[in-house]
Amino acid sequence: MSENLQQKLDAQADVVDFLRNQQVGPNVYPGVPAEYSNWRNEQKAWADAAVLFNQSYHMVELYVRGPEAMALLEYTAINSFKNFKVNKAKQYVPVTPDGYVIGDVILFYLDENEFSLVGRAPAIEWVEFHAQYPKPDGSKWDVTVERDERTAMRSDGVRKNYRFQLQGPNAMAVLEKAMGQTPPDLKFFNMAHVDISGYDVIALRHGMAGQPGYELFGPWEDYAGVHAALVEAGKDFGLTLVGGRAYSSNTLESGWLPSPLPAFYTGDSQMMKDFRAWADGKSYAGMCSIGGSYVPDSIEGYYLTPWDIGYGHIVKFDHDFVGREALEKMAGETHKQKVTLALDNEDMMRVLSSLYAEGDRAKYFEFPSAVYAMHPFDEVKTTDGKSIGVSTWVGYSSNEGKMLTLAMLDPAEVEMGKEVLLVWGEPNGGTTKPTVEPHVQTEIKAVISPVPYSNVARTAYADSWRQSGVGANA
Repeated sequence: MSENLQQKLDAQADVVDFLRNQQVGPNVYPGVPAEYSNWRNEQKAWADAAVLFNQSYHMVELYVRGPEAMALLEYTAINSFKNFKVNKAKQYVPVTPDGYVIGDVILFYLDENEFSLVGRAPAIEWVEFHAQYPKPDGSKWDVTVERDERTAMRSDGVRKNYRFQLQGPNAMAVLEKAMGQTPPDLKFFNMAHVDISGYDVIALRHGMAGQPGYELFGPWEDYAGVHAALVEAGKDFGLTLVGGRAYSSNTLESGWLPSPLPAFYTGDSQMMKDFRAWADGKSYAGMCSIGGSYVPDSIEGYYLTPWDIGYGHIVKFDHDFVGREALEKMAGETHKQKVTLALDNEDMMRVLSSLYAEGDRAKYFEFPSAVYAMHPFDEVKTTDGKSIGVSTWVGYSSNEGKMLTLAMLDPAEVEMGKEVLLVWGEPNGGTTKPTVEPHVQTEIKAVISPVPYSNVARTAYADSWRQSGVGANA
């Protein structure tokens, strides 16, 4: 019998130290080249023309079917399911019984009693667990689940569905050319079946690069035909294919925070104990890594509430759900505020130049995404040294000409344009993660800025999660 998550955690002297020294780097994006042309032009295309993101390989998909599928999903989500109908999608955000974020994925209402969830594994594993866990009244949920694993965890390379994102100012023109007619006028997060070159494609009105667009998906056997039709249709509109390097950086401009640590590691409720006994030691929680300068005294120091990551507005107490009581108590408390930090250009040049000097070097900044662990956490201070929060996703935007981070700060310290300090690099020369070389910590000046940072994402696409703080897939 394989080791479960609880057994794996029990074998560690310190869970924080264990996760910080896990031998994995950032999330990988298999199936596509790192770059089709170069990541600078690929970033520019989502702001100026159109891009085709290929999401067919790196996300988990879970089908939930049965008479009680809707009830199960509602019971495990913080957001309301009122007016949720077939051919709609929504953010699915679960929390633990203690009210801490597990993750978020996109939930698709495909047909009567049939749903799919697409995204990172933690939220999906939570649903899998509850599908076989008793309901509050002790009875069993009348549901079945089917997991379609991401490519990195399988050997056949064949998924159930392909999944593309068509985004940018020219995205609608590309889709119209591919369809041979005007695309349906859908509201945000609504779906419709469309015909592309004879293939039946499900189109979700969406946005990922701070621009309006569509997510397009359908049976895996149609992958090549639909992809070719979109590429051909995009030739007159500057359509650019986006590789893995640029893909992971688009969130810097749009403001979605993809990396809350799933709060699975502690919690004394029977539900959490049972989950850790159910989860495999090689599940996401048992294998993921933490990086950065922020090192709390306990693993709970990394846990986040929905309000911390900008999801407070979707918490709805119109239904019973796991964690409701805890969130009701938290609702009136002070929570972190999500912001963008724009790192100082001169300080960035100082840090980068240390790579070419004799003596101490700062932690290397990869371009465009400088994330070197699955869950980055860097300390943010005031200029007089007071710790005020954490930075997470970090990288370079060629469109903005800035190194940006997504951060969560004490709201009392948040003032647009205020200068703060980002502590860059890990203490004591760095952990043993393979993505970490010997280095010294340094402080980098940064300016508190709006989120989303992209003016287009912030002002021209107000009907989307870019404005409200709800996220996309990553």
